[in-house]
Amino acid sequence: MKLKEETTEKLQYHFPEGFWWGSSASATQTEGAADIDGKGKNIWDHWYEIEPNRFFNAVGPQDTSQFYYKYKEDIKLMKEIGHNSFRLSISWSRMFPKGKGEVNKKAVDFYNSVIDEMVETGIEPFVNLYHFDMPMALQDIGGWENRDTVDAFEGYAATCFQLFGDRVAKWFTHNEPIVPVEGGYLYNFHYPNIVDFKKAVQVGYHTILSSAKAIKKYRDMNMDGKIGIILNLTPSYPRSQNPADLKASKIADAFFNRSFLDPSVKGEFPSDLVAILKTEGFMPAMAAGDLDIIQQNTVDLLGINYYQPRRVKAKEHARNPDAPFLPELYFDHYEMPGRKMNVHRGWEIYEKGIYDILMNVKENYGNIECFISENGMGVEGEERFRDENGMIQDDYRIEFISEHLKWVHKAISEGSNVWGYHLWTFMDNWSWSNAYKNRYGFVSVNLEKDAERTVKKSGHWFKKVANMNGF
Repeated sequence: MKLKEETTEKLQYHFPEGFWWGSSASATQTEGAADIDGKGKNIWDHWYEIEPNRFFNAVGPQDTSQFYYKYKEDIKLMKEIGHNSFRLSISWSRMFPKGKGEVNKKAVDFYNSVIDEMVETGIEPFVNLYHFDMPMALQDIGGWENRDTVDAFEGYAATCFQLFGDRVAKWFTHNEPIVPVEGGYLYNFHYPNIVDFKKAVQVGYHTILSSAKAIKKYRDMNMDGKIGIILNLTPSYPRSQNPADLKASKIADAFFNRSFLDPSVKGEFPSDLVAILKTEGFMPAMAAGDLDIIQQNTVDLLGINYYQPRRVKAKEHARNPDAPFLPELYFDHYEMPGRKMNVHRGWEIYEKGIYDILMNVKENYGNIECFISENGMGVEGEERFRDENGMIQDDYRIEFISEHLKWVHKAISEGSNVWGYHLWTFMDNWSWSNAYKNRYGFVSVNLEKDAERTVKKSGHWFKKVANMNGF
C-alpha cells in the first residue's frame, strides 16, 4: 500500500486513497427496544433482571441509546461527521428469539432498513454477527459450552448472509471473542459469572469453531465479499529483558492474543498454549474433523481493537494448589512507573502499542488485510466539558485519536496492510455493567432529553480528518 504522494501544507499525515474512516457500535449497547417487536431475551436482559445492582446506577439494556428508533437520524449524522463506513452488530436474539428456529420478520425489516439507509447515505456497512449477546434460550443449555450453540450460530450466520449479503460485503463472525471467555468464565464480569478454567477453554474452542464454520458457510454460499473476525489485541510487554520476564510475556500473549489470532489467521492453535492445556489437564472436547475445518477456513480480513497494553513480569509468589486455575498462575501483572493514564477508565494510554500490533501482524501473520476496528477513550462526567453553546469540548479525545493515528500512519509507511480506523464509538452508548459511566462517542447522548444527540468537538474534528484523508 502506498501513501498518497502529494501533501498540502496542512497535512503532515496523509492516508491511502479509500481509507475507511468511521466508528463501531453493537446492537445491545445502542438499539434499546430490548423486549419489543418479537426480540427474545439475551444474557444481558436476564442478568439485569436478576442483579440490577451489578450495573452502574442500575441502568440496564432496555433503553440504551435508542438506535432502534433513531437510526435514520444517526446515519445522517454519521455522514455529516465524515463516515464512509460504520461497523454495527446484529442482535442474534432479535433475529432468532430462541437462538434458532423461526426468524423474526420484524428484526429482518429493521436490519434491512438500517442497511438500506447506510447504503443510500454512502456509508459502507461492516456487519458483525456476535458481540457478547448470547440469546438466553441458548445460554440455558450452556451457551458456548454446548456444541449445539455452534450449530445454531452457523444457522444464524447463514440466514444473515442470505438476507443481507447482497448489500453487505464485509462480515465479521465475532467481536473480541476472548472477552466472554474472560468475563463469563474466569474473572466474573459477564454473565454467567462462572470461574472455571476448563469451561473457559471449551467456550473459547467452540467460539473459534463457530467462526470457522460460519466462514465455511459464507464461502459455500458463494457470497461476494470478505469475512473476518474482530480481535482485541493487547500487546504483552515484559517488565525487563530478563528471560523469566520474557517468558511470562510470551505466555500472557498466548493466553490472551494468540489463542484467537493464530487459529483465525493461520488455522492452528499456538503450540505453547496447547502444551500448557495438556500439562494442566484442560484440553477441550473436540470432534473428528474440527481441526480441519479450523485449518481450512481462516479469515480474509482482520479487525483490530486496541485500547491499552498488558504489562507482565515473572511470577513472584508460589502457586496455591487449592485456588482455581487462572492464566495468572504463569505471570504477574506489572505497573510501569510513570505510565500515562486515562484516570477515568483506569487504563494506561500507550499509543505506540497500535504500531507494535500492526508490525506483528505484518511480520508474523502474512500481513493480512486489516483495519483498526476499535480504539477510544472513555471519560466519566463528560458533561462538565460542555460549553455555553452546548458542545462538549473533548480535546483530550482529539489528542488520543491523533496520537494513535500517527502510529497507524507510521505502520502504513513501513508496509502494514491496514486499511481503516474506526473509533469506539459513534455516540455515547451503554457499556455493559458500566452502563453510561464512561462516555466514548463522537456524539453525546442526553439521557434526560429523550437521548438527544449533540456532536462533540471531536466529531467536528474527525469530519475534517476524513474529508482531507489526513491531518
